[in-house]
Amino acid sequence: MKRSLLVLAALALAALGLTLTQAQGTMTANQTIAQIVANNPNFSTLLTAVRTAGLVETLSGPGPFTVFAPTNEAFAKIPKADLDKLLADRAELTKVLQYHVVSGRVPSSQVVNLREAKTVEGRNITIQVRDGKVILNGVATVTTVDIQASNGIIHVIDTVLLPK
Repeated sequence: MKRSLLVLAALALAALGLTLTQAQGTMTANQTIAQIVANNPNFSTLLTAVRTAGLVETLSGPGPFTVFAPTNEAFAKIPKADLDKLLADRAELTKVLQYHVVSGRVPSSQVVNLREAKTVEGRNITIQVRDGKVILNGVATVTTVDIQASNGIIHVIDTVLLPK
């Protein structure tokens, strides 16, 4: 019962935050995932990575996809030399980016009930709800949920997920 209340409280807060963001006109369900990423300055590093990996067309396609999108601050947690090396290795970068994508439209109401999700890259990410927060692989916190795109959903995360 306590877990259910915490999850409901977290979802209510996230929904309120999303409503405020949408009211500012920064996101719209008429845009693809690629368009939302391209139009949000908090995703400029992610956009660079998606372009470098050649995945813009994929994230503009029909999907549907669920993307756990790391912010610029998430990428900044990676030492610069390591990030530069990753951005220079298209094959490895593609794996890392695909590790942030799940096939299908998975809203937060479903995410909180999952223990893991299979990524497009082929491996699973683990999902836990701790203290009302959704945590991926024990390291990344979902900070914004259910950004609706015409071809899926974006959930914003604060740490880049690296496949092991």
